[in-house]
Amino acid sequence: MSDTPTNDSTDFDAMTREIAEAPAVQVIVTVAVNLMSAAAVKLGLAEGGEDHKDLDEARKLVHALAGLLDASTTEISSFHAAPLRDGLKSLQLAFREASIVPDEPGQGPGEKYTGPVFG
Repeated sequence: MSDTPTNDSTDFDAMTREIAEAPAVQVIVTVAVNLMSAAAVKLGLAEGGEDHKDLDEARKLVHALAGLLDASTTEISSFHAAPLRDGLKSLQLAFREASIVPDEPGQGPGEKYTGPVFG
């Protein structure tokens, strides 16, 4: 057996250092953008839209994004929060438009945190 670290452990160490050096705001914004991107794909808004559309999955992602933004409002500046909230609202409206049977106002994904969303 060799004492030389494997590529897996080297990659993990590099990832750990990268995360340790990242400010919390950067981590929160990155997670939010990833949730937004995944929700957009599940809403069928990406290239090849209908092939990836899954409203049940989109609902979960939008709801998680709304919860993250609600919980982190006091932790990130409005410089970061404002575009994320705009993106969230756009996703909520896209969800409402894509739904065959629309949710009641205030019952859509994430509306527990944002309140009812209207077009």
